[in-house]
Amino acid sequence: MNKKVLIIEDDRDIIDLIAIHLNDLGIELDWAVDGVEGLKKALSSDYHLIILDLMLPELDGIEICKRIREKNKALPILMLTSKSDEMDKILGLELGANDYVTKPFSIRELIARIKANLRSIDAVKKELIEPDDRNELAYDDLYINLEKRKVMLAGTKIDLTAKEFDLLSLFALHPGRSYTREELLNTVWGYQFVGYDHTVNSHINRLRSKIEDNPADPKFIKTVWGIGYRFAEHEELGA
Repeated sequence: MNKKVLIIEDDRDIIDLIAIHLNDLGIELDWAVDGVEGLKKALSSDYHLIILDLMLPELDGIEICKRIREKNKALPILMLTSKSDEMDKILGLELGANDYVTKPFSIRELIARIKANLRSIDAVKKELIEPDDRNELAYDDLYINLEKRKVMLAGTKIDLTAKEFDLLSLFALHPGRSYTREELLNTVWGYQFVGYDHTVNSHINRLRSKIEDNPADPKFIKTVWGIGYRFAEHEELGA
């Protein structure tokens, strides 16, 4: 099945440039040049990836990202921004964007990120498939429904971003297994770039803040010094 990508960008030259490269890869591209039209398309059609400019007429990328995440927590969103301020990047990720590229960008890097985000969809699905096809996981007072992408902690629903849920599911399906940051980048984000450890660390920190009673002394997601992270085994949780 061919992948379908939506780009919401008001610079038609950028749209044309990306279209040429994605067509060569057999990826179908749809587009919108303002925020209102882009949001309407994003919510009314099935896409494998949204490429979203931060600065748009009618409705900005931050608001679009928020509204998409209200309806769909799993759809990958790659944000384009002309701002170099780190806070803009962090804000985009906090709202649920999966990745970002700062303008001006190398088209080779952008295409690599697009391909990586599309690969991550299949990679995560493959990694999360277990022989017994489990759909529900329970560890102490933590409950995870893989099919519904639902997380409960002590009976209270926990709202996670798409990447936070993918990380938690990956860990919970393989308790005790240690993952390096590079392995997590490759599996959950779909790319292997040096210097992106902070992406993993920041997502782990936010995930811990949502599911751990004491993030400084986590019960579920353990740090493996010199390696990366692992999920606590049943014996450690008394389950």
